[in-house]
Amino acid sequence: MSKKISVFDTTLRDGEQGEGIAFTVHDKLKITAILDGLGVHYIEGGWPGSNPKAIEYFNEVQKNKPKFSKIAAFGSTRRAGKTAKDDPNLNALIAANPDTCVIFGKTWDFHATHALKISLEENLAMISDSVAYLKSHNKEVIFDAEHFFDGYKNNPEYALQAVLAAQDAGADILCLCDTNGGTMPEEAANIIAQIKPKLSADLGIHTHNDSGLGVAVALAAIDAGAVHVQGTLNGYGERCGNANLASIIANLVLKKGIQCISNDQLKKLKSSCQKVHAIANMTPPNDQPYVGKSAFAHKGGIHVSAILKRPETYEHIMPELVGNKQRVLVSDLSGGSNINYKAEEYGITHNDPEKVKALLQILKDKENEGYQFESAEASFELLLKERLGDYQRSLTISKFQVNNIKEGAAASIIEATMDAIVDGKPATGSGKGNGPVSALDKALRRLLAATHPLINDVHLQDYKVRVLSAEHHTDAKVRVFIVSSNGSHTWTTIGVSENIIDASCQALLDSYEFAIFKHQEGPQQ
Repeated sequence: MSKKISVFDTTLRDGEQGEGIAFTVHDKLKITAILDGLGVHYIEGGWPGSNPKAIEYFNEVQKNKPKFSKIAAFGSTRRAGKTAKDDPNLNALIAANPDTCVIFGKTWDFHATHALKISLEENLAMISDSVAYLKSHNKEVIFDAEHFFDGYKNNPEYALQAVLAAQDAGADILCLCDTNGGTMPEEAANIIAQIKPKLSADLGIHTHNDSGLGVAVALAAIDAGAVHVQGTLNGYGERCGNANLASIIANLVLKKGIQCISNDQLKKLKSSCQKVHAIANMTPPNDQPYVGKSAFAHKGGIHVSAILKRPETYEHIMPELVGNKQRVLVSDLSGGSNINYKAEEYGITHNDPEKVKALLQILKDKENEGYQFESAEASFELLLKERLGDYQRSLTISKFQVNNIKEGAAASIIEATMDAIVDGKPATGSGKGNGPVSALDKALRRLLAATHPLINDVHLQDYKVRVLSAEHHTDAKVRVFIVSSNGSHTWTTIGVSENIIDASCQALLDSYEFAIFKHQEGPQQ
């Protein structure tokens, strides 16, 4: 398909309006580099007329301009009663020296008369004057027709007059905005089909996800003739977010044959999304289409059996096209295919169906107890190596004890002691901490450090507890996940018990055992 679509990312401006999202200037520069590497055509850096941070960003980005992307600055039409040349917001746009200026204007008559409290004629003049002023400074201008679809449904003649005012003043792109996110895909397509013959400028689409249809409306608009699409990577944005550019880009390239970015750039899609999530300090949704951790994850035994024969039986694309990968999960829904797939993944060679059958029963029993191995693959790999391979654990605990020592108003000191077998020899360890997990951790380290100094490089990154049977109140069973890292690799282990300290000890023990086991396997792992 020869149609060309320009991709416009507004993560740094519209995306930052999402709840819990805030970027420093340094963050914004890092995201700029990520988006430039992905091949996004426009990166909207912010509104220089609204805050000093945006001005600083535009100053800094000039020092190391993107290799591919154009930098866009955002603003509004001139204020009522002012001339364009005297409007501080428009002059701030020009002073920011972007490649492209984006201004929004009212195209819904209701907003002009009730929000701005101006006449409809004055609103049209504000649009025309502002675009013309920016064009007089030799700027590419994108006009964001705010609330266009709501405006067109309320007063189609006036909404069209508003975008014609921008076009006649020289706007390069007329971007139709579904600002409230309530437009249906077929509505957007029908409206664009009606107005497109009356316009000569390129049409764009900017959608929000309030109806869960941001991506669908954007794609429908492109089918109807839009050649410019706006959104945010990962779908950040106010309320329910903007249309997710990751999904839009992947759908355009892989489903519609529109090469908005190259195939090599598309392979960076998952890593780009993950990097932006990390900078935003947001947890990546596992179920994010195309790029999520679970996007190509398979759990049911029948599914796994099928994908081992032909991946396309349960995968709509090859995950590698977007930089993702196929994953097989293990749970009480697993069949022998799941076990064999994971055994091959872990490098375990076996030919014993009875061992697989026995392991499946163990797995189902443990899941029934509350274990969840799909989220703790390090614990599952250890289980697999023991049951299907010949791995022998380095450490087993004979008994342990945790005491809370508190004297007067002083802070409590927690002491843990344990008897264990380390590499076949009896050993005793103890440790003190400000909590039971900390004390257990120190005791385990002392048991292992002499013979396995690599333990000193292992650090706990996260600790999560979930109550599994709340109706039992303080007697409830708990599930503990521990995330550990040695600086180059990260892994998750699990423990389950009615006793939170026991569950924590199980997860800690698996974490250190996994580190030892991987070290013994060698650096190629």
